[in-house]
Amino acid sequence: MPDQNSIGDKAKFCCDKTSSCSKPHQGLFLKQYGAQMLFLSRVYHKSFISVEMSVSSANGTMVIQYRDSFSKAVAKNVIVVVIGISINYINVGLIHTFCKHQIFYTNPRYVLFIHLVINDMIQVTLSLCMFIISYTIYKINASVCCTFILMALIMTENTPLNLACMAIECYIAICFPLRHAHICTIKRTLILIGLIWTTTMLSCLPDLFITLATVPLDFFQSKIFCLRKTTFPNPIILEKRNITYIVYLIVVWFVIFFTYFKILSTAKTASSNAKKAKNTIILHGFQVLLCITNYISPQFQDSLIQRFPENITDSLFAFYIVLMIMPRAISPIVYGIRDTSFRKYLKTYLLCKSPQ
Repeated sequence: MPDQNSIGDKAKFCCDKTSSCSKPHQGLFLKQYGAQMLFLSRVYHKSFISVEMSVSSANGTMVIQYRDSFSKAVAKNVIVVVIGISINYINVGLIHTFCKHQIFYTNPRYVLFIHLVINDMIQVTLSLCMFIISYTIYKINASVCCTFILMALIMTENTPLNLACMAIECYIAICFPLRHAHICTIKRTLILIGLIWTTTMLSCLPDLFITLATVPLDFFQSKIFCLRKTTFPNPIILEKRNITYIVYLIVVWFVIFFTYFKILSTAKTASSNAKKAKNTIILHGFQVLLCITNYISPQFQDSLIQRFPENITDSLFAFYIVLMIMPRAISPIVYGIRDTSFRKYLKTYLLCKSPQ
């Protein structure tokens, strides 16, 4: 890590080839050389939180370091913790409500929903822990980071598949109401959830196997900044990820559009339940749209860094809140607030009132 005393207020540039680089201005360098970000990390040092980047160009490698003031770093961590605890508090209320009432845990729709809630809770908790670690401990053991990243990847890929299954359940309930009870049973729903986990684990675990086969075992005893590209650096993994995400998006969007238009045609002549189901499918589609942002987040982050190099920490923080944390709050809204049955019981538990 560069000496803190030698770092300017915004950035420091260090070149491998000193003959071709003499501390040029940040904006001029990015414009002149078209720098490409290779590494991004936050560094806690003395009274500052930093974001450090290694940037390569045709003339050498540079290190750009940005810093949040101590007060701004504390404020960001407080915001993230408050939002994360609030989301998990509501989700715990949803899980408690689900477990306490037979009307919910005997209904396949609510079983799929509560699986999504638990998935979101784990994802929020992991994301919260990794965010705080990045600002405090900075580097952690590679094997611990590997566990965190694998869990986060599995949870991320679970979400769109679960939403697709929920959309199919809505479609069956509205378009085939007489066969719904026979097709959508609790046993089949649990098998479906098992298939979701099997699919995502088969997608994510090869990242670990490829890394084990291509890096020295000492790597897993070292300390690294916990990112997917530092934990699983092999380019084959990147190509596999892109292909996997494209397949997921094609399948999930096909399911969303198919079920939506089928329910839409039924809703024109059917009851208000069909119209409500149509709105639910729209919300599922919006959730899937937010899932897409997770899939393209590396490219989106690179674009932010190139467009707003002087406000990189603020841009990445806004990206993290809007596209990584807030989507986890949609599930409680879809069922916890819109669903009449859930709303009646959830209000009682969240306000700590005695059930009537």
